[in-house]
Amino acid sequence: MADNARAKRLADLIREVVAQKLQRGIKDPRLGTHVTITDTRVTGDLREATVFYTVYGDDEERAAAAAGLESAKGVLRSAVGAAAGVKFTPTLTFVADALPDTARTIEDLLDKARQSDEKVREVSAGATYAGEADPYRKPGEDEDDTSE
Repeated sequence: MADNARAKRLADLIREVVAQKLQRGIKDPRLGTHVTITDTRVTGDLREATVFYTVYGDDEERAAAAAGLESAKGVLRSAVGAAAGVKFTPTLTFVADALPDTARTIEDLLDKARQSDEKVREVSAGATYAGEADPYRKPGEDEDDTSE
């Protein structure tokens, strides 16, 4: 079992090597410049690596990029093995990162909340209090207040 620091260093190295190889070494038009490697995680035994990526584009471009990454998996693993110098080169698994979709969902929810707040602000702009503005009793203001 490898220590966590070694797994983290290997994950960082894999992320850098895969990103550089995608940018310069692979001529697959499906991958292009709109594929971004966001994160890499390596198992504790250094046998498997999960590479998270995002694709800026529509669903068709995402599917094409996924197919391109699967076809380039062997070349990318070879590049990682040459750069890492470990006894066993980890197998690579590519997973589409859900972070952009999650961020978009959160932004939509925040926009809805802002709109709702604005509606409440508009409705309450001319409103008055149901009772007095300051409903709390203060000593000396009440006629029923007697000193003991």
